[in-house]
Amino acid sequence: MDHAHHSGMNHSSMAMDHSGMDHSGMDHSAMDHSKMDLSTGKMGHHMMAMTFNFEYTNVELLFSGLIINSAGAMAGACVVVFIVALLYEGLKIGREALLRRSQVNVRYNSMPVPGGEGTVLVETHKTVGQRMLSVPHVVQTLLHVLQVSVSYMLMLIFMTYNGYLCIAVALGAGAGYFLFSWRKAVVVDITEHCH
Repeated sequence: MDHAHHSGMNHSSMAMDHSGMDHSGMDHSAMDHSKMDLSTGKMGHHMMAMTFNFEYTNVELLFSGLIINSAGAMAGACVVVFIVALLYEGLKIGREALLRRSQVNVRYNSMPVPGGEGTVLVETHKTVGQRMLSVPHVVQTLLHVLQVSVSYMLMLIFMTYNGYLCIAVALGAGAGYFLFSWRKAVVVDITEHCH
Protein backbone atom coordinates (compact mmCIF):
# COMPACT_ATOMS: atom_id res chain seq x y z
CA MET A 1 0.00 0.00 0.00
CA ASP A 2 1.31 3.45 -0.85
CA HIS A 3 0.91 6.00 1.98
CA ALA A 4 2.48 9.00 0.22
CA HIS A 5 -0.64 11.11 0.80
CA HIS A 6 -0.41 10.65 4.62
CA SER A 7 2.35 13.24 5.08
CA GLY A 8 1.90 15.12 8.37
CA MET A 9 -0.57 12.60 9.86
CA ASN A 10 -0.37 11.76 13.58
CA HIS A 11 -0.71 8.00 14.10
CA SER A 12 -0.32 8.07 17.90
CA SER A 13 -3.75 6.62 18.63
CA MET A 14 -4.10 4.17 15.74
CA ALA A 15 -3.20 0.49 15.95
CA MET A 16 -2.04 -0.56 12.50
CA ASP A 17 -0.34 -3.63 11.10
CA HIS A 18 2.27 -2.35 8.65
CA SER A 19 3.53 -5.76 7.53
CA GLY A 20 3.33 -6.27 3.78
CA MET A 21 2.95 -2.55 3.03
CA ASP A 22 5.18 -0.53 0.70
CA HIS A 23 6.56 2.43 2.66
CA SER A 24 9.08 3.54 0.04
CA GLY A 25 7.15 6.63 -1.08
CA MET A 26 6.09 7.67 2.44
CA ASP A 27 7.36 10.78 4.23
CA HIS A 28 8.26 9.40 7.70
CA SER A 29 9.72 12.67 8.99
CA ALA A 30 6.34 14.19 9.89
CA MET A 31 4.81 11.08 11.50
CA ASP A 32 4.59 10.67 15.27
CA HIS A 33 5.95 7.20 16.13
CA SER A 34 6.36 7.93 19.86
CA LYS A 35 3.91 5.20 20.85
CA MET A 36 4.99 2.54 18.38
CA ASP A 37 5.81 -0.89 19.77
CA LEU A 38 9.00 -1.76 17.88
CA SER A 39 8.59 -5.49 18.47
CA THR A 40 5.19 -5.63 16.75
CA GLY A 41 5.26 -2.47 14.65
CA LYS A 42 1.85 -1.53 16.03
CA MET A 43 0.77 1.86 17.27
CA GLY A 44 -1.23 2.32 20.42
CA HIS A 45 -1.56 3.76 23.88
CA HIS A 46 -1.06 1.11 26.57
CA MET A 47 -1.55 -2.56 25.94
CA MET A 48 -3.79 -4.03 28.64
CA ALA A 49 -2.65 -7.39 29.96
CA MET A 50 -5.08 -10.15 29.10
CA THR A 51 -3.50 -12.68 31.46
CA PHE A 52 -2.81 -12.51 35.19
CA ASN A 53 0.54 -10.90 36.00
CA PHE A 54 2.43 -9.55 38.97
CA GLU A 55 3.84 -6.38 37.43
CA TYR A 56 4.21 -3.28 39.58
CA THR A 57 5.46 -0.84 36.97
CA ASN A 58 3.41 0.85 34.27
CA VAL A 59 0.12 -0.45 35.72
CA GLU A 60 -2.79 1.77 34.71
CA LEU A 61 -5.45 1.87 37.44
CA LEU A 62 -8.98 3.02 36.48
CA PHE A 63 -7.90 6.32 34.91
CA SER A 64 -5.36 7.08 32.19
CA GLY A 65 -3.36 9.39 34.48
CA LEU A 66 -3.29 7.01 37.44
CA ILE A 67 -0.28 4.82 36.69
CA ILE A 68 1.53 2.70 39.28
CA ASN A 69 5.29 2.78 38.65
CA SER A 70 6.91 1.38 41.80
CA ALA A 71 6.57 -1.35 44.38
CA GLY A 72 5.63 1.22 47.04
CA ALA A 73 2.90 2.69 44.85
CA MET A 74 1.56 -0.82 44.20
CA ALA A 75 1.55 -1.57 47.94
CA GLY A 76 -0.31 1.68 48.62
CA ALA A 77 -2.82 0.95 45.85
CA CYS A 78 -3.39 -2.55 47.28
CA VAL A 79 -4.09 -1.11 50.74
CA VAL A 80 -6.60 1.37 49.30
CA VAL A 81 -8.29 -1.33 47.16
CA PHE A 82 -8.43 -3.66 50.20
CA ILE A 83 -10.15 -0.96 52.29
CA VAL A 84 -12.61 -0.10 49.49
CA ALA A 85 -13.55 -3.79 49.07
CA LEU A 86 -13.92 -4.17 52.85
CA LEU A 87 -16.15 -1.09 53.09
CA TYR A 88 -18.17 -2.29 50.09
CA GLU A 89 -19.17 -5.39 52.06
CA GLY A 90 -20.05 -3.16 55.02
CA LEU A 91 -22.19 -1.00 52.75
CA LYS A 92 -24.19 -4.03 51.59
CA ILE A 93 -24.89 -5.19 55.15
CA GLY A 94 -25.57 -1.62 56.31
CA ARG A 95 -28.17 -1.13 53.58
CA GLU A 96 -29.98 -4.28 54.73
CA ALA A 97 -29.97 -3.12 58.36
CA LEU A 98 -31.20 0.33 57.35
CA LEU A 99 -33.96 -1.23 55.28
CA ARG A 100 -35.14 -3.36 58.20
CA ARG A 101 -35.31 -0.29 60.46
CA SER A 102 -37.27 1.77 57.95
CA GLN A 103 -39.88 -0.81 57.02
CA VAL A 104 -43.48 0.33 57.12
CA ASN A 105 -46.78 -1.21 56.14
CA VAL A 106 -46.19 -4.66 57.65
CA ARG A 107 -48.85 -7.27 56.84
CA TYR A 108 -49.14 -10.89 57.86
CA ASN A 109 -50.72 -13.40 55.50
CA SER A 110 -51.74 -16.83 56.77
CA MET A 111 -52.47 -19.76 54.52
CA PRO A 112 -53.37 -23.37 55.27
CA VAL A 113 -50.84 -26.02 54.29
CA PRO A 114 -51.59 -29.75 54.40
CA GLY A 115 -49.62 -31.46 57.16
CA GLY A 116 -48.91 -35.07 57.96
CA GLU A 117 -51.65 -37.57 58.86
CA GLY A 118 -54.50 -35.43 57.53
CA THR A 119 -53.73 -32.38 59.67
CA VAL A 120 -53.73 -28.82 58.41
CA LEU A 121 -50.89 -26.46 59.33
CA VAL A 122 -51.02 -22.69 59.02
CA GLU A 123 -48.02 -20.85 57.50
CA THR A 124 -47.75 -17.15 58.18
CA HIS A 125 -45.76 -14.88 55.84
CA LYS A 126 -44.69 -11.37 56.70
CA THR A 127 -45.06 -8.83 53.86
CA VAL A 128 -43.26 -5.53 54.23
CA GLY A 129 -43.76 -2.43 52.14
CA GLN A 130 -42.16 0.98 51.82
CA ARG A 131 -43.45 4.26 50.39
CA MET A 132 -41.79 5.48 47.21
CA LEU A 133 -41.59 9.15 48.19
CA SER A 134 -40.16 8.69 51.66
CA VAL A 135 -36.80 9.74 53.06
CA PRO A 136 -35.72 6.13 53.79
CA HIS A 137 -36.44 5.11 50.18
CA VAL A 138 -34.48 8.08 48.79
CA VAL A 139 -31.55 7.22 51.10
CA GLN A 140 -31.75 3.57 49.97
CA THR A 141 -31.73 4.71 46.33
CA LEU A 142 -28.63 6.88 46.84
CA LEU A 143 -26.87 4.07 48.71
CA HIS A 144 -27.80 1.68 45.89
CA VAL A 145 -26.19 4.01 43.34
CA LEU A 146 -23.07 4.15 45.52
CA GLN A 147 -23.04 0.36 45.91
CA VAL A 148 -23.36 -0.26 42.17
CA SER A 149 -20.66 2.31 41.39
CA VAL A 150 -18.21 0.82 43.88
CA SER A 151 -18.96 -2.73 42.69
CA TYR A 152 -18.21 -1.80 39.07
CA MET A 153 -15.05 0.01 40.15
CA LEU A 154 -13.87 -3.11 41.99
CA MET A 155 -14.74 -5.22 38.95
CA LEU A 156 -12.67 -2.95 36.70
CA ILE A 157 -9.76 -3.13 39.14
CA PHE A 158 -9.97 -6.92 39.06
CA MET A 159 -10.07 -6.79 35.26
CA THR A 160 -6.61 -5.23 35.17
CA TYR A 161 -5.48 -8.84 35.67
CA ASN A 162 -2.83 -7.59 38.07
CA GLY A 163 -2.37 -10.33 40.66
CA TYR A 164 -1.61 -7.93 43.52
CA LEU A 165 -4.74 -5.87 42.89
CA CYS A 166 -6.91 -8.97 42.39
CA ILE A 167 -5.70 -10.41 45.69
CA ALA A 168 -6.40 -7.07 47.42
CA VAL A 169 -9.98 -7.08 46.08
CA ALA A 170 -10.58 -10.69 47.16
CA LEU A 171 -9.01 -10.31 50.62
CA GLY A 172 -10.81 -7.01 51.24
CA ALA A 173 -14.16 -8.54 50.30
CA GLY A 174 -13.45 -11.57 52.50
CA ALA A 175 -12.38 -9.43 55.47
CA GLY A 176 -15.42 -7.19 55.01
CA TYR A 177 -17.75 -10.16 54.91
CA PHE A 178 -16.10 -11.57 58.04
CA LEU A 179 -16.37 -8.26 59.92
CA PHE A 180 -19.88 -7.25 58.89
CA SER A 181 -21.93 -10.29 57.87
CA TRP A 182 -22.27 -11.80 61.34
CA ARG A 183 -24.73 -8.98 62.07
CA LYS A 184 -26.89 -10.07 59.17
CA ALA A 185 -30.09 -11.78 60.24
CA VAL A 186 -30.56 -14.92 58.21
CA VAL A 187 -33.96 -16.57 58.11
CA VAL A 188 -33.80 -20.24 57.22
CA ASP A 189 -37.00 -21.89 56.00
CA ILE A 190 -36.79 -25.49 57.19
CA THR A 191 -39.54 -26.48 54.76
CA GLU A 192 -37.40 -25.45 51.77
CA HIS A 193 -35.89 -28.54 50.15
CA CYS A 194 -34.10 -27.00 47.18
CA HIS A 195 -30.72 -26.44 48.88
